[in-house]
Amino acid sequence: MSEPALVYPIVLDAGQIAGLLPHRGEMSFLQSLTVFAHDHYKGTAHWAHDSAILRGHFPDLPLVPGVLLVEAVAQVGGAGMLAGDPYVQGMGSDFIGVLAGIRKCTFKRPVLPGEIATIEVRCRQMTERAAMVSGVVRVGEDEAASIEIFVVNSPRAILEGHIVALREASR
Repeated sequence: MSEPALVYPIVLDAGQIAGLLPHRGEMSFLQSLTVFAHDHYKGTAHWAHDSAILRGHFPDLPLVPGVLLVEAVAQVGGAGMLAGDPYVQGMGSDFIGVLAGIRKCTFKRPVLPGEIATIEVRCRQMTERAAMVSGVVRVGEDEAASIEIFVVNSPRAILEGHIVALREASR
C-alpha cells in the first residue's frame, strides 16, 4: 500500500520541527515552518538577547552572526524537505542531511537579537542525495541576506563513523 499524498500547506510549530531536526538548545533556531510544496518552505527564526551563542558577537553591539543565518536557511530547508518532500521522506532515517557547501552569501542588513527573521527557501534536487537550497532572509520587509547552500543526505552510519574517527584522532 502506498503512502497517502501530502496535503499542502503543512504548518509546523517549534515542537514539531524538533521532531524532525536533530538540533537542540540554542542551535535550534526555528519557531515555525510552513511547507507550501515539496520544494518551497517558509520559516521564522529568533535569537534571544541573552543567548550565550551571541554574547561575544559583539559586546555592546550584538548582531546575529552571518553563519547563524546560513544555518537557519539549512534548518528551514532540512525541516521542509523532511516534512514535505516525498523523495526525502522515502530515504528514511538511515540518512541525515548535512550542510555540504556554501555557494554564495550576500548580507545586506544586520539581524539583531530579538528580531524575527523570516526565511523563504526553495530547494532543487541536484543528484540522488544532494539538493541546492536557495534562501532569502528578511526582517520585516527588509532583505537581510540571500544564501545558496548545498545539502547532502549522508548515510547516518558513514557520518557517525567519521565522527568517531575524528574524536579518536584528536585524543
